[in-house]
Amino acid sequence: MENKTITYLSGRFFDGISSGLFMMALPWIMLQQPGMGTVVALIALFCTGLSFCLTPLFSVLIDKHSRKSILILVQIIQALTAAIVCIIYWLGIESNGLLALSQVIFWLSSNVAWASNNAFTQENYAKDQYAKISGYQEIVMQGTTLGAGALGILLLELWGMVEFALFAAVASSLAALSYLITPYHRQVSPSTKRSFLGQIKESKVLLTEQPIFYGFILISCLSYPVLTFLSKLVPIWFARLGVSGDWFAMYNVAFGLGSLMTGLVISKILTLYSQQSIMQYSVFVLSLILLAMSLVTQPLYIVAFTAFFGLFNALNRIARTNWMHHVVPMAQRGRIDGGLAMFSTLAQSLSYVLIAFLAHTDNIGLGFTIVGFIMFFASLGMLKLGGKLDKNRKLALSH
Repeated sequence: MENKTITYLSGRFFDGISSGLFMMALPWIMLQQPGMGTVVALIALFCTGLSFCLTPLFSVLIDKHSRKSILILVQIIQALTAAIVCIIYWLGIESNGLLALSQVIFWLSSNVAWASNNAFTQENYAKDQYAKISGYQEIVMQGTTLGAGALGILLLELWGMVEFALFAAVASSLAALSYLITPYHRQVSPSTKRSFLGQIKESKVLLTEQPIFYGFILISCLSYPVLTFLSKLVPIWFARLGVSGDWFAMYNVAFGLGSLMTGLVISKILTLYSQQSIMQYSVFVLSLILLAMSLVTQPLYIVAFTAFFGLFNALNRIARTNWMHHVVPMAQRGRIDGGLAMFSTLAQSLSYVLIAFLAHTDNIGLGFTIVGFIMFFASLGMLKLGGKLDKNRKLALSH
């Protein structure tokens, strides 16, 4: 396990640093020009919508082709994109259109890489290795998130687009090289019986074959749109409270540290408790944290609660991913993850509409209460579905 894990995690590290820093720099550079705030917001909305539409296509590609090849191709695309931006800006040609296109490419390719990594992990590791590799992945992912954030604070005022693009091109190239030398045991062969379009249509059928199990999984996925909701809600709330921007930086650090703690202990937790129980209780605790955040206005308390939110959010996500490693057939993993991603993206888009409404009506503080109750009722739904799963499991064992 050690040989392939070192190179694989190196690839994830360079990928995270590259995409994290570059995706931070792109809107920042654009926002240095007057009147670009609306444009940046529209680009993000366009990326979300396009990602939703293309997810079924990408999902089938992940199931039809080598997951390792897809990971390498994503890094090559990102490296070439960053290199083109670097050369054009080095020549003195500044183009907001180019930056917008680059953001779309990085956004979509990063989504493909995320889904491919889940499928790759399931395929390239044994079942008794899933818990350990999940812990390593979380540590690397949160480490790169914190690292990119720290570098961003230091470099956003010092570097221009040439330096950021060059850094991203080099880091993505190193990620591609790391994935290239990672040993890969491919276990999924592409199906020649069904057409590409037929496999896209089959995605819906796959999710409805086990409605109770996938209903449970779908509810668990709500934690991601809630997270992105908070990332937009908290800075607006802090601005309304009149606190400095340093508190928002501390919010991001607190979330990363909480998630990092999960990465350190997750392999032990997964051996003590079932994935189902971890997910149920994590979502319930997340709802309590959100409701507690709705009762405070001091930024220190919000930051403290955020650390615990990061911890239990990561617990829920890692337990869900590991459970799917054990239950979902390898040949269907791309399409199943694609269906879950479409649900998360739709919920994410609706959450942005909610933020716009709350901001317009000057009730932004209600956001914590609303999502807190949504997650509370979600946890009740998981409890009910979990009971049905337990009942079905007992019936299967009795036969």
